[in-house]
Amino acid sequence: MKKIIQTKFAPAPIGPYNQAVFAGNTLYISGQIAIDPSTGDLKTDDLEEETTLVLENLRAILKEAGLNFHHVVKTSIFISDMNNFGKINEVYSRYFDSEDAPARETVEVANLPKFVNVEISAIAVKL
Repeated sequence: MKKIIQTKFAPAPIGPYNQAVFAGNTLYISGQIAIDPSTGDLKTDDLEEETTLVLENLRAILKEAGLNFHHVVKTSIFISDMNNFGKINEVYSRYFDSEDAPARETVEVANLPKFVNVEISAIAVKL
């Protein structure tokens, strides 16, 4: 059985999908971009601020599901320019320490929704 997870503390979907879906004990979180959920504004002027907002949006969804970053087992990071990998990784490391970090991939893509610089999705497991 699946359960839809939605919170006003993360951006509303911009298409026919949900913020997250629980399937059993596994939570699948849709890709998050740097939309400020309180204003709806897109924040892409500063890459570190953008990445932080993406991760805070993920945190809000995890919290709504009763989970946190320690429950995350996999992330997918999509970036518009691989030259930004270091800056994005620096912010990412503030949320995941290397001893407990999830599996992940980082992929450079031609474009992302709303032409943002970074999008991150996640899979978390409630144990």
